[in-house]
Amino acid sequence: MIQYIILGILQGIFEWLPISSEGVVSLVSNIFKLGVNAVDFSLFLHIGTLLAVGIYFWKDFVDLLLIKDKKFFKFFVLVTIISLAVGFPVYKFARELNIGNGLLFLMGLALIATAFFQKQGRKFNLSDNQLAVIVGLLQGFSAIPGLSRSGSTIFGLSLKETDPEKVLKISFIISAPVVFASSAYLLLFGDKALFSSGALVSILFSFLVGLASLKILLAWAKKMNFFWFALIFGIMCLLGGGLEFLI
Repeated sequence: MIQYIILGILQGIFEWLPISSEGVVSLVSNIFKLGVNAVDFSLFLHIGTLLAVGIYFWKDFVDLLLIKDKKFFKFFVLVTIISLAVGFPVYKFARELNIGNGLLFLMGLALIATAFFQKQGRKFNLSDNQLAVIVGLLQGFSAIPGLSRSGSTIFGLSLKETDPEKVLKISFIISAPVVFASSAYLLLFGDKALFSSGALVSILFSFLVGLASLKILLAWAKKMNFFWFALIFGIMCLLGGGLEFLI
């Protein structure tokens, strides 16, 4: 049972960081030899962190459903449509591969470059629709094992948004429908080995640890200016991509 607790803790921590939680959990799942597809199991544990997002941002989701902010609602819908349209075929193609670490490394370089561009006062003049397309594509391609969803969307959002807390908040909120869709797919069509008492323990720990680490990360982001935020997250992408590549 300890293996499942460890996997839940890893998911709860790495889901919010620009280091692929899917890649980390898949790697450790293979080491533990759980007898289930490692990529599917890592995606299954997203149920716990999805619940954490839902509880932490419940007021924002209520406002979203009530369309209190039409501009953000349109952005949210467009990102979701593109993410799902790209993500599902990418997942079906890449579920047995681990080719995203190199892409995460490139994402780190791009995020660091963005930090310096913004510090020099250079702006990326993107419309909301253009930003939604970019973020949707990046989130869709993050279905590739090893490519961090949060790292990808943080980079995309940083092309226009320079408030670290807001970047993280939007990144986590737009993840909800994609994670919900992948979880629903696994619940309906996934391997029966996923539905074990151990998996439920993993989900519980991913929820509890995810809720705590989410609160800590957002509190930290409040104190950061954009340059250091983007630089630190870019370096984390480089380290995550490089580490997974070496492994």
